[in-house]
Amino acid sequence: MANEKKPNNFKISPWLIYVLVIAGFIALNYFGGSGFQDTTKISYSKFNEYLNKGQIEKVIIYNKTEGEAYLTKSALEEKENKKVAKDMMGNVNKGPHYSFDIGNDEVFQNKIEKASDEGKIKSFEFKGKSNWSELLITLLPFIIIIGLWVLIMRRMSGGAGGGGGQIFNIGKSRAKLFDEKTEVKTTFKDVAGLEGAKEEIQEIVEFLKTPEKYTILGGKIPKGALLVGPPGTGKTLLAKAVAGEAKVPFFSLSGSDFVEMFVGVGASRVRDLFKQAKDKAPSIIFIDEIDAVGRARGKNNMSGGNDERENTLNQLLTEMDGFGTNTHVIVIAATNRADVLDKALMRAGRFDRQIYVDLPDIRERKEIFEVHLAPLKKVEGLDTEFLAKQTPGFSGADIANVCNEAALIAARNNKTAVDKQDFLDAVDRIVGGLEKKNKIVTPEEKHAIAVHEAGHATVSWMLEHAAPLIKVTIVPRGQSLGAAWYLPEERLIVRPEQMLDEMCATMGGRAAEKVIFNKISTGALSDLEKVTKQARAMVTIYGLNEKLGNITYYDSTGQSEYSFSKPYSEDTAMTIDKEISLLIENEYQRAIKILEDNKEKLEQLAAILIEKEVIFKDDLETIFGKRPFNITAEETDIV
Repeated sequence: MANEKKPNNFKISPWLIYVLVIAGFIALNYFGGSGFQDTTKISYSKFNEYLNKGQIEKVIIYNKTEGEAYLTKSALEEKENKKVAKDMMGNVNKGPHYSFDIGNDEVFQNKIEKASDEGKIKSFEFKGKSNWSELLITLLPFIIIIGLWVLIMRRMSGGAGGGGGQIFNIGKSRAKLFDEKTEVKTTFKDVAGLEGAKEEIQEIVEFLKTPEKYTILGGKIPKGALLVGPPGTGKTLLAKAVAGEAKVPFFSLSGSDFVEMFVGVGASRVRDLFKQAKDKAPSIIFIDEIDAVGRARGKNNMSGGNDERENTLNQLLTEMDGFGTNTHVIVIAATNRADVLDKALMRAGRFDRQIYVDLPDIRERKEIFEVHLAPLKKVEGLDTEFLAKQTPGFSGADIANVCNEAALIAARNNKTAVDKQDFLDAVDRIVGGLEKKNKIVTPEEKHAIAVHEAGHATVSWMLEHAAPLIKVTIVPRGQSLGAAWYLPEERLIVRPEQMLDEMCATMGGRAAEKVIFNKISTGALSDLEKVTKQARAMVTIYGLNEKLGNITYYDSTGQSEYSFSKPYSEDTAMTIDKEISLLIENEYQRAIKILEDNKEKLEQLAAILIEKEVIFKDDLETIFGKRPFNITAEETDIV
């Protein structure tokens, strides 16, 4: 590292090059003998006139064909010579002032010698004139065009190739290097939750720091670790923490950085990346969104031609575990589409470890809240555990967004600190969208929306396995005209009766419209979409349908998306459609039955909703009484 060449930060502005080219052009013209302006051409008879008057001081003859005349000071003061008396800069023109063709060189020579003897001219001389200056002036536009083209190509290749600025450096790696000279502030302390993932990643960092601890027992350093998980769970953050903790050279780039319009560039960049990493070994390579280059081969190459992405992947496979590979380079990759990755990339020896970064549970969400709340100015005694319970299914990125949105809402309301209500409003804002209180809704539409949302609330209150209600609103948010907010239970396994209760509660809105108005509307679009997905999952994925039996058509590899045929026959497809429709219809009729039994309470709840626009759990307890089921620990903390 000590002998490593320091990067040359000296850069030449392109404008400076343009100025130098123009200056060179001017200098060429000037020193070529024209003095910033072309010499005025005169006739031979006019020259004789000046000569006879004694107005010519000196004559230079070039190649016995062309002459240049220098006028005397007195001649330059005359009116007819005013144009040639000064140059473009306003200075005295030292000459030559006029040029002319001499005709017969012998006759001219005799005449000029005679004039010199008579004292009409001070001096004359014969010279050989080079045509190089004229040739350069002719070629100068082409030289400028070629120079500009080279300059542009150098700049383009420098941006694409990641260094050097040469046209052939396009195959250089684009990876950013983080080493001991680069300050990376992110550490494992900044990564809240993800305990299992952190433990495995920390082991890799520890191996790089103290390899003898493991090698003394015969252990080998893992080749790679693949971070898999939904978007926003902290995969890239973990990689940043590794860069901050490892204290070894860390190369970071995206999977799309290998892809280029030129053939062979991707493979070349892979080679260059691993060459740089081996030169600085022990080192870590981090490839974010590796699915951009690591997709399964042969799936989208319908033409049978050469696929640039496949060549890049082949090179990556070879570098990770092939002949001549270096065991001191660890590859860490991140993706949320592990199902589409090539099997050869996933095997042991390349990615030895697959670390699943899941959505945080309630305990991990509390830790994440504490990290993101640290820079905020908040009220004393803010209950982070309560906030964690209000955000089931939220990723780390979602929680960061909630904290930021809460601060913005507090600032909008001119508060000096962020309080609990700001966070609840932030969750509503993120999940449902912005409130649109100025949206024009007719009384009839408002009544229909209130009945729809009251139907959801009533059915979910009467079902054992439905998610507990938080609040119901008919204030338009985002694209929805009303919404019912629930706090879903975090289950590791789901039983059929739980899914059916959730479907029934979802159909409660349309069922309420049918019971009250004996009409249905388009307001149940999102509900229908949700129950259709649930019913299809029950039938085709989880094998929870009695008629089809214990069978699934789910493909965990994700390769079914490339297939044009279904994994079942036409008869089975008809059965699937019938069973999905039957499931939804049964839950719809069940919801209607519940609402007909509680029609008066439903109308009462809708009336309160029209009046208040927002109702909470307490309002439902006033109308329906306590839920006739065992109250979960989570429900007791709901406001």
